[in-house]
Amino acid sequence: MSERTRWIDLDGAANARDLGGLPTAAGRPTRWGRLLRSDNLQDLSVADVRVLVDDYALKNVIDLRTHTEIHLEGPGPLTRVPSVTIHQLSLFAEGGRHTDAVAGTPAHSAAATVLPWQSRSGDGEPAPEHDRSISHYHGYLDDRPDSIVAALRVMTRTDGSALVHCAAGKDRTGVVCAFALEVAGVTREAVIADYTLSGERLERTLGRLRASDTYAADLDSRPADSHRPRAATMSTFLCHIDERFGGPLGWLASHGWTDEDTEALRARLLG
Repeated sequence: MSERTRWIDLDGAANARDLGGLPTAAGRPTRWGRLLRSDNLQDLSVADVRVLVDDYALKNVIDLRTHTEIHLEGPGPLTRVPSVTIHQLSLFAEGGRHTDAVAGTPAHSAAATVLPWQSRSGDGEPAPEHDRSISHYHGYLDDRPDSIVAALRVMTRTDGSALVHCAAGKDRTGVVCAFALEVAGVTREAVIADYTLSGERLERTLGRLRASDTYAADLDSRPADSHRPRAATMSTFLCHIDERFGGPLGWLASHGWTDEDTEALRARLLG
């Protein structure tokens, strides 16, 4: 099937898709309806919930947003579905009322609300977009390896599908999904292509986020195209992981991931 058939058309989410049908080095494609990814799920309609729960057998939602984002946005529709479990696994170091990740503010400042597109530079100067994104992605690994390992372990559960999301569904979600696909043996080319696919829905995704007070001001501080996921960004990031850790599996193993975890994830995504 073409990549475009992987889109899940929902009224209340712009960047939702199925990670089935992706090629692997072993020749078996990833299975449909096992792992989904999306942007913010706050605005799902009743019909959307029915599609996810009935058509995709959704059982587990991996929410990568910060506690601040979740507090400001309030409970989404899926929190009211008894058969769905929400796993809150922020990729930022957090404490107190707000996120503690360094983002051009004093380290561990309780007053700083940090969003994924804000600069991690300590001197207040904006970083080039390519470097900024890669810095964020390494920051996720440095700040919250526990969340990344936990997210992949949720994907190994045998009850229905798992859905990974953040705000835009491209950066935090992109890194976690890239690691999962690498573990499953998806080709590097296909991992990168899936990452950049979010660019096809970028305008709709940003439009949704601008309607939220949580994200509007920060989005408007940067040109829309600066949010576009680029192949070179994910390629460079994964090359860094290859060089430092021998690949995502090496990084995961250094944080408690086991061979049994790998077998379980491959069994779920490949069958």
